Parts: sequence; structure tokens; C-alpha cells
Amino acid sequence: MAKVTVDSGICGFRTVMDVRSDDQQHALVALTTDCPNLKPLEAESFEVDAFVECFAKVGESAVYERLRPRCRHPGCPVPSGIIKGVEVACGLALPKDASIHIVRDGN
Repeated sequence: MAKVTVDSGICGFRTVMDVRSDDQQHALVALTTDCPNLKPLEAESFEVDAFVECFAKVGESAVYERLRPRCRHPGCPVPSGIIKGVEVACGLALPKDASIHIVRDGN
């Protein structure tokens, strides 16, 4: 199992994903979130094929397809956080934090 926590930035919304795999290929994704746009996904656990998901082109995966109708901001880190969790749950990557650090010029 992989647990991924995404603090999305200035919106202040936190999303926690639990990603499980019994066979190292298929991953079951469940999430809880503060984001009102993504909140309906809490009731919709979904399964993805990690081999397809983790090697798809950016934006063309099942995760992006599922989140596209609800995720209103293209810079939202939640979809990539889910894919990172799928990689770890299925043994395609080791668990390691990823981060985005933003500083405005002059600060």
C-alpha cells in the first residue's frame, strides 16, 4: 500500500490517497480531500492498470480522465500524486517525496 498526501498550494486543500495493489499491476485508489471540486471522488474508489497508467503520455491516463471533469485547475498536483502512489503500490518506484518549491522573484 502507498499513502500519498498532497498539499495543493495556495488553495489550502489537502488530499490523501490510499493506493493498494494485490498483484503489483492493478491498483485501487481511494481518496479523501478538502477540495470541494474533488470531494465527489471520495465515494468513487477506482482501479487502474499500473503498467498502462505509469507509462501513458502526460494527461492521457485513466487518472487524468477520471479527474478531468472535476479538477478545475491544470496546475493541481493531485493527479500526479495519484500516479506516484500507483507506482509505489505496484513496485514500479520506491517511495520518495516529490516537491514543488515556488518563490516569487525578489522575495
